Amino acid sequence: MSTQNYQNHKRFVPLFHSVTFPLISILIISSVYYTISEAVHGASLKPGLFLFLISIVLMFILMFSRQFALKAQDRAIRAEENFRHYLLTGKPLDARLTIRQIIGLRFASDAEFPDLCKKAAESGISEDEIKKSIENWRADEYRV
Repeated sequence: MSTQNYQNHKRFVPLFHSVTFPLISILIISSVYYTISEAVHGASLKPGLFLFLISIVLMFILMFSRQFALKAQDRAIRAEENFRHYLLTGKPLDARLTIRQIIGLRFASDAEFPDLCKKAAESGISEDEIKKSIENWRADEYRV
């Protein structure tokens, strides 16, 4: 595995991002086509509507499973980085920091973390700007 940095830090899971989503999208489109086709031919709409409902539920499950996992991990990151800041400075993180900023700050080395936290809180720089300003990248290999 290569060293993590700004260019390669985003998590991409091919089966999730490139296969599952397109397959469920195809299922939704197919179910709509099937339902319309059955309606044109005077057949019962129940099977098509049932298939459409299942495909929509699957899409929601896909989206929410990802969203819930990320939200839980964001909470863990906030707690970890607050604890790290406390260990390094004796103070909790500045309350002005947003969760997105804290998520960006987690990649900063211990040496630059307190100063970047202060800069982010005072200037309101974005998560992406924080990541770009990190000089010594601290990898996070466990991001969902």
